[in-house]
Amino acid sequence: MHILGITAYGHDSAAALLEDGRILSFVEEERFNRQKHTGEFPENALRHVLERHGLSLGDVDEVAFFVKPWRLAASRALRTIPYLPRSAGQFLSYRPGSAVRFLRTESHLRSHPLAGGVRPRFRMRHVQHHVAHAASVFYASPFEEASILSIDGAGEDVTTWLGRARGREIERLHAVRLPHSLGLVYSAVTSWLGFKPWGGEGKVMGLAPYGDPDRYWPEMRELVHWDEQGGLRVALEYFDYHVSGWTRWTSPLFDRVFGPRREPESELEQRQKDVAAALQRLTDEVALAQARFLHRIAPSKNLCITGGVALNSVTNGRIAVDGPFENVFIHPASNDAGASLGAALFAAHSVHGLRREAIADAAALGPEYSNEECAKAAREAGLVAEPLPDVAERTAELLADGKVVGWFQGRMEVGPRALGGRSILADPRSPAMRDHLNLHVKHRETFRPFAPSVVAEAAREWFLGPEESPYMLLVQEVRPDRRALVPAITHVDGTARVQTVRREVKPRYHALLSAFGRRTGVPMLLNTSFNVRGEPIVCTPADAIRCFLGTNIDHLVLGDLLLRRPGEANA
Repeated sequence: MHILGITAYGHDSAAALLEDGRILSFVEEERFNRQKHTGEFPENALRHVLERHGLSLGDVDEVAFFVKPWRLAASRALRTIPYLPRSAGQFLSYRPGSAVRFLRTESHLRSHPLAGGVRPRFRMRHVQHHVAHAASVFYASPFEEASILSIDGAGEDVTTWLGRARGREIERLHAVRLPHSLGLVYSAVTSWLGFKPWGGEGKVMGLAPYGDPDRYWPEMRELVHWDEQGGLRVALEYFDYHVSGWTRWTSPLFDRVFGPRREPESELEQRQKDVAAALQRLTDEVALAQARFLHRIAPSKNLCITGGVALNSVTNGRIAVDGPFENVFIHPASNDAGASLGAALFAAHSVHGLRREAIADAAALGPEYSNEECAKAAREAGLVAEPLPDVAERTAELLADGKVVGWFQGRMEVGPRALGGRSILADPRSPAMRDHLNLHVKHRETFRPFAPSVVAEAAREWFLGPEESPYMLLVQEVRPDRRALVPAITHVDGTARVQTVRREVKPRYHALLSAFGRRTGVPMLLNTSFNVRGEPIVCTPADAIRCFLGTNIDHLVLGDLLLRRPGEANA
């Protein structure tokens, strides 16, 4: 049985393909059309997941979509009525035409060229948004049963979803609804800070440690009211997101309390850093309270976290350390892209009862390219390609010598974190490396930190926190006695967003980390995504070469090949 999952027409479009409940492929459209967080229909992603496995739409039994369109249009429109006439724009943005935009997916697929000239026989299934999120994380987890916490901007009209899962069953126990949304509050302050909502929230998380959370904590605490029974209410007088159709995020009152909003790209003031710090504390406290309430209504040792707010690795770290659960699993694509996979997984397991299969790596589900394809891309770009008899040892030698290396290996990751498939790697011991990468390679803000990849068996020697963090979604404290040894990955507050790497899951990447450790005594590398500011992570060998040539990356390791620029001497 082949089930296709799709996210489209919002943000982070994606496609996923399952066969008898097993994940074959999952990829985001942005990696192909090169438009970050694209909401376009995932034409390229769809083509990839089918053609990679020799299938057409005629072979698909069911298509699962990541939202219930009529429920979204109706419920969101109803939520705006109490705020009319201010909310007229928001009300009109959820007229029936909005539902039709989602519903046209079925007719589009039935007449699609990928149908192979026949009318596809698939059944169309629309899955509630947070149920799709919940399925994406639970069915990819190692757990047989778990509590589930899903927090994002909004699904149909649910913004926080608390539930549990066991076997093939997923059950909602509690929900917070629009316009009360922790995710939208975070996006609103992101906009006020001069960053782009639906993408710039990670910058705010990185900025927060430079601020004093106490300075604006009394004012920030007034923005959201929560209790120990799962209640959450936003002080809407500070915001306009619920009346403006997402065109205005904060109200004049917010500016009067916190000061004028920052213009994008302008210099950051200490005041703005302090607001970011208070916002992060607010997010931590609210999410932790929700997790504690969830544990009371759905006791379990295991917690699955998903939704866009689950990409906030600082909050995840707080829940993992201070929350009541022993084990925490977070899906690497917890944003709406992951809901395409979740919709398909829900159809496979909850609806059709197909058997679950263990997933060793829930991230490495995208395209991969042969050495022949890598060599062909190098030739077409006019680059010299040197075959490497021992990729890990040679690359470790370059990195230990202070070089910055583009690392392109195996299947591409899903989600916003590079995890050793499409990464830029560097020496974490270098005090100057962070500024060098931000200014001359990534071309991004200087306050943004870099994360470490560490061999799992040595992680506890360097970091304080959970033993497993395979998807770089938990911020942990760097051991105080080790911070001076790895300044390039230690943030200003003494923390790092850790990725633990196991040999059996990522053998080549683990071999590289181990080889670097043998040379330096530090079994980790600085790992950042293989892209520059404003662009998605690279997908193809040609993408990697383009990024390599357009930056100050020193070397590119493409599969088994070491690439040099024309006229460059042997490395």
